[in-house]
Amino acid sequence: MSVSGSERSAEGNRKKRVVIVGGGTAGWMTASYLTAAFGDRVDLTVVESAQIGTIGVGEATFSDIRHFFEFLRLEESDWMPECNATYKLAVRFENWREPGHHFYHPFEQMSSVDGFPLSDWWLRNPTTSRFDKDSFVMTSLCDAGVSPRYLDGSLIDQDFVEQERDDDSARSTIAEYQGAQFPYAYHFEAHLLAKYLTGYATRRGTRHIVDNVVDVALDERGWISHVRTEEHGDLEADLFVDCTGFRGLLLNKALGEPFVSYQDTLPNDSAVALQVPLDMEREPIRPCTTATAQEAGWIWTIPLISRVGTGYVYASDYTTPEQAERVLRDFVGPAAADVPANHIKMRIGRSRRSWVNNCVGVGLSSGFVEPLESTGIFFIHHAIEQIVKYFPSGGAGDDRLRELYNRSVGHVMDGVREFLVLHYRSAKRADNQYWKDTKTRTVPDSLAERIEFWKHKVPDAETVYPYYHGLPPYSYNCILLGMGGIDVNYSPALDWANEKAALAEFERIRVKAEKLVQELPTQNEYFAAMRAGR
Repeated sequence: MSVSGSERSAEGNRKKRVVIVGGGTAGWMTASYLTAAFGDRVDLTVVESAQIGTIGVGEATFSDIRHFFEFLRLEESDWMPECNATYKLAVRFENWREPGHHFYHPFEQMSSVDGFPLSDWWLRNPTTSRFDKDSFVMTSLCDAGVSPRYLDGSLIDQDFVEQERDDDSARSTIAEYQGAQFPYAYHFEAHLLAKYLTGYATRRGTRHIVDNVVDVALDERGWISHVRTEEHGDLEADLFVDCTGFRGLLLNKALGEPFVSYQDTLPNDSAVALQVPLDMEREPIRPCTTATAQEAGWIWTIPLISRVGTGYVYASDYTTPEQAERVLRDFVGPAAADVPANHIKMRIGRSRRSWVNNCVGVGLSSGFVEPLESTGIFFIHHAIEQIVKYFPSGGAGDDRLRELYNRSVGHVMDGVREFLVLHYRSAKRADNQYWKDTKTRTVPDSLAERIEFWKHKVPDAETVYPYYHGLPPYSYNCILLGMGGIDVNYSPALDWANEKAALAEFERIRVKAEKLVQELPTQNEYFAAMRAGR
């Protein structure tokens, strides 16, 4: 049965009701974005429990997160001081190849010369022993601890050019913008961002209910008719958004949507986290997330304005929570002595479908992989954009919209899974059973085939995961060359090519990096100025 234009128009004129169950980062990012997208044409309610806090492992982001804040028409000076936020130029990997070794995966597209990426030229004739420093400007900025912006707020001269914005200008999204790489992402305190966005959304009409959901009622079709709360009665909606975290209260429990585990390829299933005080006047704020390999996983270090967020992601098959906490406290040192630990059990994988009937899961209810490349917030952001893109009309075509949404979300998570598996398979470290097992553990069939290709030709757009998942080919080059556990060869054609232009490009990067390191303020200096009102 088809839906006529007049029928769809009549249905579209009725204000849609959306109930978001669960607050935190996922819930309030969703509410804020939908408010910005639809205004008062959608009736939004967020119901969250006062008894459930935010899981503090999602404090680092992709550079694509800028689209989220731009869509909300927020300037950095509006929200960053409120969230103790800092800049992130890269992920720094320590000890994955061997003790004392480190490399960066930066937010910077890799140059190409005569049709070959710099990684190819570097393999042919290494300029120094540091492929990342030779190939990227951002590496030197991270080593020096400087900001990507000058004290006047202007951005460094990179391929990306900032556009002037006003309230009437078009807003960009990740789905449509795949141009020059924006040079940084953010670190922030997740609970403070949720608090900030709560104010943003409620000031624009979102209804906020603090209550416990005690029941999810289904109608005769198996759709959600309402959720029942302890004190505010039944909440009805056209669309329910499940932001209840790993519980999956609506999507997995009420609707029974199966969960597809990634545990066979990504065994890290637990984490212990600490919030360590930081004196920004005395200690430098490193402009990157650090992932330091450990005996049964890795430790993240995320520098913020007032503290350092740190945690040990580990596989429970290889160590205990008690031992993991001891390792983390020893790693941090005396500053961790009186800091309480937060132990987290992680559900690694994704719901088979994230949108079922009139319920869509966003955040941990939809899916999660360990935060090695800061993908948790990215998954939320991508999902919200797709909800807007495939927002249901109430007509016969909604089935197809849900199918397209589920394909998009599934591709993103499956692609990120492949990328993370590559980290472990390509890490040279093999000094205990945990790291030895990373070399023999199952990998997705498609990734195994790709690795065989990459041994003879560095990754490019034709040989990486074929669907959008937020990670361009240069990211795969960084991991393969940095981890050092898989032998990668340069393209044979370079033996007959003239390398003069490539050598000139390496020199250009070196000179530019040295200049910027001399000119730019440190992160500490930049954020002190921002917080003082610049």
